[in-house]
Amino acid sequence: MGKNVLIIGASGDIGIAIAKQLVKEEYKLLLHYNANRKMVDDLRKHVNESDILAVFQADLSEATAVKRFLAELVFPMDSIIFASGLAYSGVFQDTPEVTMDKMINLHVKSPWLIVKYLLPQMINQRSGDIIFITSIWGEQGASNEVIYSSVKGAQNSFVKALAKEAAPSGISVNAVSPGFIETKMNRHLHGAEKDALISEIPMNRAGRPDEVAHAVSFLLSNQSSYIQGEIINLTGGW
Repeated sequence: MGKNVLIIGASGDIGIAIAKQLVKEEYKLLLHYNANRKMVDDLRKHVNESDILAVFQADLSEATAVKRFLAELVFPMDSIIFASGLAYSGVFQDTPEVTMDKMINLHVKSPWLIVKYLLPQMINQRSGDIIFITSIWGEQGASNEVIYSSVKGAQNSFVKALAKEAAPSGISVNAVSPGFIETKMNRHLHGAEKDALISEIPMNRAGRPDEVAHAVSFLLSNQSSYIQGEIINLTGGW
C-alpha cells in the first residue's frame, strides 16, 4: 500500500502489535514512544529499514515536548493511530491535581493538538484516517479508575464529533475500544483477581494485542469505507 502511518505510543504492547501488522501490509511507519525505546529498537531489527520512516521520542503530557514533536513531523501523513495510554488507579478524592493535569494532557489535549496540526494536510488531500485506541471504561466507567475512565470517555466523544466534521473531506475517524487485553498495563493483576475478572468475560479469556491490531487494520482498509464515528468494542462480550 505504501501509505504513511503515524503511531502514537508505538512502544506499548498494543502499539507494537499494530506496527507489526501494518508492516505486513506494506504501510510505511512513523513511530512515537516516550520511555520504552527498547521495544521500538527490537521491532526495527525484524523489519526492513525502509518500513520505518522515522522514530520520535516525546513525553506528550508536557506542552513543550508536544510542540517539539510537531515540529519534527516533516513527512506527509495518511493516517494517525493513537495507541498511547497511561492508567491511574486510586480513589478519586485522593487523586493529586498534577496527576489530573498529566492524564488530561496525555489523553486529551495532546491528541487535539496533533490532529489539529495534521488535519489541514488530510483535508487538502481529501483522504486520511484517524484512529484512537480507547477503553471499555470510556463508556462503562470504572471505580478506582475515574480519571482514566474520564479521559477515555473524552476520546470517544472527540471521535464521534470530529467524524461528523471531517467526513465531508473524505477523512475517517473511528476508535477501537478494548476490554481486558494482555498488556503491561494489566500485569498488576495476579492469581484470583485475574481469574475473577476473566470469569466475567463471556469468551472466558483475555484479548490479545494482535486482535486489537487486526481491528485497526480493518479500519484502515477500503473494506471499512462506510464506517464513520464508530467506537468498535473489542471486549469478548464483557
